[in-house]
Amino acid sequence: MDKSDFTIPLNGLPAGKTRLEKSFGKEFFDIFENTEILDARLDTVTVAEKSGHGVRMDCRISGYVSVACDRCMEPVRILVDTSALLDLKFGAAEEKTAEDETGREIIRLGNDDTDFDLAQVIYDYVCLALPARRLHPEGECNADVLRYLESGIQVSAGKDEPAAENPFSALRNLFNS
Repeated sequence: MDKSDFTIPLNGLPAGKTRLEKSFGKEFFDIFENTEILDARLDTVTVAEKSGHGVRMDCRISGYVSVACDRCMEPVRILVDTSALLDLKFGAAEEKTAEDETGREIIRLGNDDTDFDLAQVIYDYVCLALPARRLHPEGECNADVLRYLESGIQVSAGKDEPAAENPFSALRNLFNS
């Protein structure tokens, strides 16, 4: 798999609506050298509507990605269900270029552009759909890791080296006096 699997030939699109479907997994994120995604199974359904002055694309992305849990570092499956609403317009940029009044993202293409790479759009929308904190539901984290975290044991750098002293331990009794 490479990015060209997601290239849409704009010149080859017939007038009217065209439906494009694609399924992919972790190998898609490997193209972008993303090591954060451990596993994935995603489906995209893109409806492209070509008119005389541009192409309107509605891209639905659904499935899951697996990433490391922020608490226990074990893989956690995150459901993804997002949409990219795009208006591809040809020619020189106008004043408003980021988003129109309908909430659709406007992408400006040169008059000579014949293809559109949807891979970057899909990648961006999936990454933006992931939550800032990625955690297992309560009670599903690795129990051994949680016991370790709750014990407060300090790990030393090496087998024979003592654990580093906490530089804030001197402040512990500051407010208790």
